[in-house]
Amino acid sequence: MTSPLRGHATRELILTVAERLFAEHGVFAVSNRQISEAAGQGNNTAVGYHFGTKADLVRAILRRHLVPIERIRTRMVAEIGDSTDIRDWLACLVFPVGEHLAALGSPTRFARFTSHVLTEPSLRAIVIEETQSSSSLMRIVDGRNRCLPKLPPEVLAERGDMARQLMTHMVAERELALAEGTPTPRASWHDAATGLVDALVGLWLAPVSEKEKP
Repeated sequence: MTSPLRGHATRELILTVAERLFAEHGVFAVSNRQISEAAGQGNNTAVGYHFGTKADLVRAILRRHLVPIERIRTRMVAEIGDSTDIRDWLACLVFPVGEHLAALGSPTRFARFTSHVLTEPSLRAIVIEETQSSSSLMRIVDGRNRCLPKLPPEVLAERGDMARQLMTHMVAERELALAEGTPTPRASWHDAATGLVDALVGLWLAPVSEKEKP
């Protein structure tokens, strides 16, 4: 019988290996068998035994990172109170991710893993479900929206999509560059987060062009 301590260690190892393989190859390009073998598990059903479905494994990897990120975000949101500066709210969105990745040390793989997950419609729903339970994120969205000029609903939705793409892929690109030892525009995660916040402020406050008359 597997002891609880050994079982926990096996789960953590599987999570680490799965995150690496998913980040490097994509979620659906990697089988549970490949994960089990890379984790040194003699039983090829180890992933299913410890986590269930691939969706359950993805959820477990997300929670492994989202929990500490949420702690940082909650602290930052409390610090800014009822700020009327959109930069404060966007900083609460971006800096916790950078702080978490910096604390992990290089190489990290969470950003690249997330970018793969968000491109798969069946898995994107898991991210949405996990983040919707975040009270700090709900406060950030509300605070950001209070700082925005009145935007048409379609522009608000479009810029939300743009902001998500920018955050997801810029962080993933920096993570990949650090893993490969190639130059990055910014020297640290803190500086990278600062640049990203600057860009997001510009995106959200950009003027809206008038529609062309027919």
